[in-house]
Amino acid sequence: METAFYIAMILLSILLMVVILLQAKASGFSGAFGGDTSAIYRTRRGLERTLFQLTIGVAAIFVILSILGQWLL
Repeated sequence: METAFYIAMILLSILLMVVILLQAKASGFSGAFGGDTSAIYRTRRGLERTLFQLTIGVAAIFVILSILGQWLL
């Protein structure tokens, strides 16, 4: 049981990193340092919105599993 939990956490963390990197792939460094102010007022649509929602979901599952892992193991 413990081994399966650790494997699930590793896979989930890798998935979270991939989803975050896919999300940040479209934006450049200028947006990260305040050079692109138009990105703040933009609406997410299509694949960008799906990636955003998937990131939130994966992060929530990761946090819940982390808390449960500390509590149960």
